[in-house]
Amino acid sequence: MDLGLGGKTAWVLGGSSGLGRGSAEALARERCDVAISARDETRLNEAAGAISAAGGARCVAVPTDVADAVSITAGAERVEAALGGIDILVANSAGPPPGSFDDNDDNSLFAAFDLVTASAWRLAKAVLPSMRSRGGGAIVFITSSSTKEVIDGLLLSNMMRAAVVGMAKTLSRELASDNVRVVCVAPGYHETPRVEVLERARAATRGVAPEEIRSESTASIPLGRFGSPADFGRAVAFLASPAAAHITGATVTIDGGACRTITA
Repeated sequence: MDLGLGGKTAWVLGGSSGLGRGSAEALARERCDVAISARDETRLNEAAGAISAAGGARCVAVPTDVADAVSITAGAERVEAALGGIDILVANSAGPPPGSFDDNDDNSLFAAFDLVTASAWRLAKAVLPSMRSRGGGAIVFITSSSTKEVIDGLLLSNMMRAAVVGMAKTLSRELASDNVRVVCVAPGYHETPRVEVLERARAATRGVAPEEIRSESTASIPLGRFGSPADFGRAVAFLASPAAAHITGATVTIDGGACRTITA
């Protein structure tokens, strides 16, 4: 199936590894030119080179810190200069550290806000002028399955990602007249560095091996396995593409069926 992404341009945050890289690779395979961003310039350049070498479309590296407003503005300008404009935004950030209410204070609260919620706001602000000038676009916010079913020990992530979903739903209505679609993608367990960090933290809290946590997590997934970044990326590419032209305001859960909520 041709998703109709040939000739489109995309900016993917957190594109050097994990779900961001999986999304960038899937978009590039569909002949969408891609700019990827992250803070680690060395890893970013390596990822951009590998994606370009795989064929399909070009991929450029644009170092950006999503927790910094000035960096986001500068990043958007560099992406537009490199690609000629932005049709697709894949807004993705690292998650806040695990912890309970008693583990956190105002400093950690506001740091999590800047990292997750404010970054989504600022990224959307940064790309909208280009999308409007090009006749429309698609914004994909990568959130978490915690927006459907809260995850114990991830208070800050539960809070901040839920706020992104509320913003996305509102934007989907406000921007429809500009032909800009807005969706959220809510991943469950995937083979990513972030999940490994959380597994180690949970294992340390319980005094067990990380392998035991992995086994329990796998058992909770009806499909019987963790997702791969490629699994996730293909879903993002579809939702960002003209093939999904009538989908906006939705939050799509990609978790192998783990969430028990009735809504997707």
